[in-house]
Amino acid sequence: MASSLLNSFVASSPSPSHCLTPSICPLHTPFNLKLVHRTTTPAFSSLQRLRATVDGEPHISTTPSLLLEEQTQLDKEVEECVRVLKSAAKTRKVPQEEILNAFSVIEKAKVEPSRFFQTLGGTEPPGRTWMLVFTAEKKLARGRYFPITAIQRFDAAGKRIENGVYLGPLGSLSFEGRLSWKKRILAFIFEKVRIKVGPLNPFELSFKGDDEREPTNSDPFFIWFYVDEEIAVARGRSGGTAFWVRCKRVDY
Repeated sequence: MASSLLNSFVASSPSPSHCLTPSICPLHTPFNLKLVHRTTTPAFSSLQRLRATVDGEPHISTTPSLLLEEQTQLDKEVEECVRVLKSAAKTRKVPQEEILNAFSVIEKAKVEPSRFFQTLGGTEPPGRTWMLVFTAEKKLARGRYFPITAIQRFDAAGKRIENGVYLGPLGSLSFEGRLSWKKRILAFIFEKVRIKVGPLNPFELSFKGDDEREPTNSDPFFIWFYVDEEIAVARGRSGGTAFWVRCKRVDY
């Protein structure tokens, strides 16, 4: 189950019909999220799925990113859409129609992407980690809040990517590989998988082979429409759109 969830998300798009897609946080982090460490035992029923939990009051801002403020002509509509998405990340109560409209406006705005990659992946390993919040189908037909804890780590300095789903006491599944960045497109190739079942230590399988080429647009990719220190919006290869919120690093 976890394998199909993760493979569908990373290999195609962040679409609700394809069930899958944390580190040094700056002063203005969106959440102080606490995810389960492998040495702890989650205190909830095995029927419940793991969610990232808020450590105290959420600290996501409702102000536009500095990236927007640096543009010569600030698009007020984009600014409001950023507020909508940050509210959705904080509360998970914003209606899907408002989120889908925000996706559409942000995509059409063509926000300057020159700082996206560094903001997304940091300046040094292991990079930064982001939790998937909401996924939308191709052409923004409909969408939903993502129902399980799915985390992606981007390392801009090391050109690495990790994509995982975390199911509390049931275990976790993650894929890791290399990435490339060109303009606003992040392409990637996975090289190994880590699997954790119940209380057992995780084990790793490699499928790297002799392929050392740089990822291209023929591989899975994301087109990024917006990235700031708190949220990120992108579309997958098959046309689904999603957004993420910054979170702490996940340990197995």
